[in-house]
Amino acid sequence: MRNAWSGHTFPHPAGRRRWMKDAGSMDPERPVQHILEHHRDLGPIFEIVVFGQKFVFVTDAELAAELNDESRFVKANSPALDGLRGIAGDGLFTAYNHEPNWQLAHDLLVPAFTKQAMQRYHPVMAETLDELFAVWDAGSGRVDLAADMTRLTLETIGRTGFSQAFGSFTTDEVHPFIEGMVTALTLGRRKGVLMALPGAKLLERRLDRKHADQLDYVRQFLDDIVAARRRSGSTDTDDLLGIMLDQAHPETGERLSDENIRFQILTFLVAGHETTSGALSFAFYYLARHPEVLAKAQAETDAILGDDPDATPSYEQVARFRYLRKVLDESLRLWPTAPGYARSPRETTTLGGRWTMTPDDWALVVLPLVQRDPAVWGEDADAFDPERPRPRLASTVKPFGTGERACIGRQFAVHEATMALARILHRYDIAGDPLYDLRIDERLTLMPEGMEVTLTRREALTVRRA
Repeated sequence: MRNAWSGHTFPHPAGRRRWMKDAGSMDPERPVQHILEHHRDLGPIFEIVVFGQKFVFVTDAELAAELNDESRFVKANSPALDGLRGIAGDGLFTAYNHEPNWQLAHDLLVPAFTKQAMQRYHPVMAETLDELFAVWDAGSGRVDLAADMTRLTLETIGRTGFSQAFGSFTTDEVHPFIEGMVTALTLGRRKGVLMALPGAKLLERRLDRKHADQLDYVRQFLDDIVAARRRSGSTDTDDLLGIMLDQAHPETGERLSDENIRFQILTFLVAGHETTSGALSFAFYYLARHPEVLAKAQAETDAILGDDPDATPSYEQVARFRYLRKVLDESLRLWPTAPGYARSPRETTTLGGRWTMTPDDWALVVLPLVQRDPAVWGEDADAFDPERPRPRLASTVKPFGTGERACIGRQFAVHEATMALARILHRYDIAGDPLYDLRIDERLTLMPEGMEVTLTRREALTVRRA
């Protein structure tokens, strides 16, 4: 994709080389963290040029608010998203705005996230948590929380969306689909970088050949899910797969092709578990680091769920965990698991009153910096405070994206994460490792790495209210 920004040169890292330009100022394995650590002082908008490919980054909330204006700007596919199209095609996340399957899939799947649909998913979410608890109770009490949250959320979206279980709690073996999916995500990020290199197409083909077996397995696994449902003769439209297979667009009568259904299943399996597991993991990281917040959050679960540590909230009760929701929101402000998005203008316009943008130009909104803008959040913007006031431009906190291309499953993710937080805090006391320094794994999403906590079952007397 182009990013010409004709006539504009933005601030950029020092030490630019003639041919490589700013290549040495980027860390391809941890690009988001590298920007936070080294490039925060470059201003509200800056560029990094790698082998002729210009990446323009926005870190200022005012500019982000302008880019979020749907009347002027639309989603653009970043190089990382384009790198995923080989496996995800024109799925909801990777489709270009002009591709018709995006609108078709979006219109078909909106009913899958209504209140009525969420009420159907709620018991499955609760049952999946019960299986996780059985594993925890049989263990030593020390768990890799991020890894277990990933297992939990993958099982949840697999079962609710596609009636597909992955056996995450019945075996220590990692399902080969998960390994293939992680490979696909990692390849997408690497291809996004390779697009700027000389001979990029040759390098991409080499990567695809190297990982062909895993990528072919992912495709075949997804196609088998579709084939099995078709063979069953089921006309059940209570899950995402049923809707995609059995529903036609109410106005046009169009249906999704089997290939596009495969793209959509992959999109939901990735987006439906990676972002939620990251959000939960960051929330638990901050809870373990802030005992006073943990105590208040646990007190809220006790007040709502009562004396029984095994209590499961009803669907209606989940919305009552308002303090837990603040914890989740503040964690996502500091570490949005989807760390940014790209935007392009619908027509030539001026950004910030000074920079001309054409539809060929795009800018990456760096959410971990936009959402920590001191001009909006104050000098303590990097601090975790679930009860901080919501200032002007708080609407630029966009961990689920923005506009019509924002995450269609946001309500699903928030409900799942809130219930998981509530049940885990109500059932266990949690202690983090005081020597642990936050390490973050970057694929297309952000996830704490190697974060172990100690869980201790709570007895009924410890949660009894006065």
